Order: sequence, then C-alpha cells, then structure tokens
Amino acid sequence: MTTLQTILQVLLLIFVVVMLFNIIIFVHELGHFLAGKWRGLQIDRFQIWFGKPIWKMEHKGVQYGLGWIPAGGFVALPQMAPMEAIEGGDKDRPPLPPITPMDKIIVAFAGPLFSMLLALTAALVVWGVGKPKDFVPTQVIGEVVKDSPAEKAGMLPGDKIVQINGKTVNGFTGTLDSIFESVVLSSGPEIKFLVERPGLADPVPLVSSFEIQPAKWYQRRGLRQVGIAPLSELLVVGGVIPHSPAAKAGIKEEDVIVSLNGRKFVDSADAVEFIKSQGFEKIEVVISRDEKSFTLSVQAKKPLKPADSDPILGVSLFSSPYVDKRIVYPDPFTQVGDSLRMMWTTIVGLVTPSSNIGIDHLSGPVGIAKMQYKLLQMDEGWRRILVFMVLFNVNLAVLNMMPFPVLDGGHITLALLEKISGRPVRAKPLEILQTVCALMLMSLMLFVSSKDIGDSFGHGDKAAKEVIFEE
Repeated sequence: MTTLQTILQVLLLIFVVVMLFNIIIFVHELGHFLAGKWRGLQIDRFQIWFGKPIWKMEHKGVQYGLGWIPAGGFVALPQMAPMEAIEGGDKDRPPLPPITPMDKIIVAFAGPLFSMLLALTAALVVWGVGKPKDFVPTQVIGEVVKDSPAEKAGMLPGDKIVQINGKTVNGFTGTLDSIFESVVLSSGPEIKFLVERPGLADPVPLVSSFEIQPAKWYQRRGLRQVGIAPLSELLVVGGVIPHSPAAKAGIKEEDVIVSLNGRKFVDSADAVEFIKSQGFEKIEVVISRDEKSFTLSVQAKKPLKPADSDPILGVSLFSSPYVDKRIVYPDPFTQVGDSLRMMWTTIVGLVTPSSNIGIDHLSGPVGIAKMQYKLLQMDEGWRRILVFMVLFNVNLAVLNMMPFPVLDGGHITLALLEKISGRPVRAKPLEILQTVCALMLMSLMLFVSSKDIGDSFGHGDKAAKEVIFEE
C-alpha cells in the first residue's frame, strides 16, 4: 500500500468514526425533538456538539447547528428547564406558556428511548450478520510470572482455575465471567482462587494479592493483575519487516505458524532459537491463514541495518492461546442484556471503595473515537462496530436516565417533584443548578478525555533498533 493510499484509508476511517458518533448523538436528540414537536413545545435550537456553532441554519423558527466542542449535543427546549448559559438563547423574550409535568417527562424520556431503539436496531442487524465470539476458552494457566502475586500464592503452570471469589469462571477472557475480567473487577485486599491441579483429586483453594502497573499522572491507573497467562496453543506472527525474507515469502501479520521444518512450536522463545540455529539454511514454514494451510520456503538474510545483525527472517513471533473467533448470532435481547450487565458491573466497581475501578477508567469522546477507530481496523471490523453501537447506545440510554440535573433523568425527577408539590421549580435557582451541573459534566468529560489522550503516550518498551532490508 502506497503512502497516499494509507493516508486516504486513515482519513476514511476518521470520517466513518465521526459520522457514527454524530449518528448516535443525532438519534438521541431526535427523540427529544420529535417529542417536543408532538407536545407543542417551543424549540429554539437543535445542535450536535456543544459550544458556539461552527455551522448553523434556521428553518421554521428552529436553529440547526454543529458546535465546536465534540462532547454530545442538545435540543434547546426553554419550557423544559432554563439553560441559556450553556445552550444560548434569548433571555429577554416574553415568558413562554408553562407545560405540564407529563409533557416534560415525555420529552425527557424520548431521548433515552430513541437511544435504546437504536441499540435494538443495531442488535437486530448483529443477530442477522453475526459477530466474532472473541473468547479464550481455556482456564488452564500456561505461565506464572516470577515473583508475581500468583507465584507467591502457590499457583503453578497447569493449574485450572474454576472459581474466583466463590464464583464459577468461564474461559480466560472474553466475558464478564472470565478469569481476566474477574480479577480486574474484583474488590477487597485479596482474591480467592479455586484451582484444579493435575494429580490431586480435590480442588486447591489459594489466596492471592494483586499488583497494579504504575502509570504516569496523565495516564489511567493500571488494572489489577496477579501475574498469570493462559496456556499457549499457537505460535502467531506479530509483525513482518518490509522487504524481509519473511515478507517476500508471503508471511503476514496474524498468520499462525503450524511448524518449522516439520517441528511444532508453541513457545515463541524456542521458535526464535530454532530459527537462529538454522543460519542461512532454508526453513520450510507451514502457515495457517483463514482456516487454510500452506507451506512457504524462507531463507534468513542479513539486513542492511544494523550492519552487525545476524541473519534473520524479519518476523516477530508470540505465543498465544486459542481464541475462538467464530461468528455467532446472539439474539437482540441477549445483546442488550449483556450490555446492561456490563454497565451495572462497571457502576458497582466505581462506587465500591475496595475496588480499583475509578472515574479515570471511563472514556470520553476521544476514547470512544479511538475505540471505534481501532475496531474498524480489526478483522470483521464492520461487525465489531455494530456490536459497539449496541453497547454504547445502551450505556447512553441508561446514563441519561440517572436522576442528575441536566441529564434526562434529572428532568424527569424535577417534573415528578413538580407534580407532587403542585408548583414548578423556581426558574432562577433551577437555571443556576442546571448550569453548575452542566459545567461539572463537561469537566468530567475533559478529565476522562485527558486520560484518553495521556494513555497514548509513555507506554511500551523503548524502541528496538531499526531493521532495514534491501528492497
């Protein structure tokens, strides 16, 4: 792929991400807009993103626009609650006729309703076209890191983890009931494991502490880990150097190495040592790709740079467990239910003092865009982005129903209080409360967005020596 093609591809992916984000916001706000029209409310503005509009137009008394702060959107409904300080508007116009609490509840509820309908629509599409399972079914430990909490707790390679903190686990990663997720989402000072050990009739209870990788002040805090890895079953290509013998032979990233000169390898270190031992001799490499196997002949070569390098194939390898990537077809209600469960688990982690899940682990607009961009680059990216649409819209609907002023749930709560008391909340205090809460919400978005950006810097090992082969 040429540099121009790469740039065009990146620009296309960015465009798709922006459009998807705007569609999600537009559908939510469209619910408020249509409900407001139905109930006869005054509608001043319909804007995607906050801040001063960088584009706007007026049609039938409503100003439509695009703001410059990519953090959501709004429909300005002055009869719902005064928000001129955030949304803009005309404070000097004559007072508008009041609306009933039921009108306010209907209009406020319409946004989350439309988001949930969009989630169900995306779930229906996923039900029809399917999604990758992305599940590591093994529960057997393949590696225990030296001096890690797991080693100190007595875990051994070959142990099969069956329970964590009294709950049965399913697989190593890929579901909320998997080992990795159970460790990350655990709370308390210790994590209790129940393992089945070869040669022993009864399961072995083990109690482990945990460690958290250090992070810079501008990054998210690390997540809990105990220092275990799943049993490796595959040798996978992690990268191929351009113009290298491996690249010219046709080896590609994510290829599975079935054998080298007839020998099977699972440990990447053993495979690398074997390749080194062959020197300039040709190696018959059996590759598995897209469920098809074929043999390639590759001969190591010295690169132009670094000049003192030994002969290499120009391929990086890593050990990997088997990942079930079969296309599955979950029904819409299962998908929405899983999304609700994931959201509930996250909220519980946030409010539990002994958990290590914090506000900084949430994602703002930048993080959401980065996730969409990453998903689109993966295999079956279009299927993965549909799954993301289900999850994100369920989250958007539920979060907006929380009884926090400026959110839809806050409008509903105020309307219910108005119905009970028989009189509306005073306009001026309500405007101050709404403005303060809106600024708090925007500050939260800026905080988590700073973590989204900070996580892009300072991670990983120092760059290895650059390797260049003759074209």
